[in-house]
Amino acid sequence: MKLIEFILYVSDQSVSKNFYEKLLNIKPSLDVPGMTEFDLSDSVKLGLMPEDGVAKILSDKTPHPAQGGGIPRCEIYLKVKNAEEYLQRGIALGGKEISAMQNRDWGDKVGYIADLDGHVLAFAESEFEE
Repeated sequence: MKLIEFILYVSDQSVSKNFYEKLLNIKPSLDVPGMTEFDLSDSVKLGLMPEDGVAKILSDKTPHPAQGGGIPRCEIYLKVKNAEEYLQRGIALGGKEISAMQNRDWGDKVGYIADLDGHVLAFAESEFEE
């Protein structure tokens, strides 16, 4: 695989773009009607696509994404330096705290929030990393 991109379906692309730009402290690498992308690393991107836009692609084969708003089905797990800062910044930007930073059984210290559309974000630090 050369590139991995995770795309979140969002109710308002502009609002979500502003949330993630401030949360991740990076500018989008692409921001056009219908898609915003953030380069998380050389080979991983986070995309934001409006629910109504992807509904046209999915047509009548699946429920409209807006029907699933706020229902957690997966999470984006981000290993970062200063995970607590990301967690608190996300909350200050309107994200909902799910679980405070805690040492977890798998060896990471992790905190969880839901973004403005209910997508679960985990900010983690490994006890084995410097």
